[in-house]
Amino acid sequence: MKQRIVTGVLGGLAFALLAVLGGWYYKGLLLVLALIGFYEYIRLNGYRLRDPLSLLGFIGMLAIAVPWRDAGLPQAPPETIVWSLMFAVLAVTVFTKNRAALDGAALMLLGAVYVGFGFSEMMTVRGIEPNGLFLTALTFGAIWASDAGAYFVGKAIGRHKLWPAISPNKTIEGALGGVLLALLVCVIGALAAPDWITVGKAFTIGLIASVAGQLGDLVQSAYKRLRGVKDSGSLLPGHGGVLDRCDSWLIVFPLLTLTGILA
Repeated sequence: MKQRIVTGVLGGLAFALLAVLGGWYYKGLLLVLALIGFYEYIRLNGYRLRDPLSLLGFIGMLAIAVPWRDAGLPQAPPETIVWSLMFAVLAVTVFTKNRAALDGAALMLLGAVYVGFGFSEMMTVRGIEPNGLFLTALTFGAIWASDAGAYFVGKAIGRHKLWPAISPNKTIEGALGGVLLALLVCVIGALAAPDWITVGKAFTIGLIASVAGQLGDLVQSAYKRLRGVKDSGSLLPGHGGVLDRCDSWLIVFPLLTLTGILA
């Protein structure tokens, strides 16, 4: 537990500092996390870095995640990137005479979209003018409040299992506690900065961040259970890997941006 707390505090402070600095400091951090996260993803699925499908997955993920326009380079539309990656991984299955299997091609396409869009949309939210830092902090605050609420309320009064086949320690009471704490954090944020966000919009962010965030956590738990592993990696002592820590983020941020709630 001590190791988990120390890692969490130091990692959180470093992340917060780079988020405040913004620009390429924050983007660079997210891109490093994306690279590590995708590497964990391919290892989780039994692939090696040098496999053709893995290399194409990395290229596709970076094509999605890197803010090419901010670097002064052309930015391909997302649908172009996704279709091109789909075509490339399917072509590999043909040229290797199915030594690179079709299910592997599907996994790499899925992983590139999952990891690439997740971290890309974190950059998008931070870049919203003039309050991108505030919206970033509010969204992360809601996600982390949901995690804390679910944990402590579940420990205190949790009696009914939420989804024992996937995550046996999660409870319905904990999940509801997470939603309530996330909503409270977002409403307080709106009251503290009324010029930047309405209470109604903040409420929506809190609800989505908590519900979708908890679902993102369950998705990762289900996937690890399917693969028979406890953690996606070991980068963060006491916390597992990047995908273990970012599973909620990768769902919440794209959902908020693609629906136009944060734009």
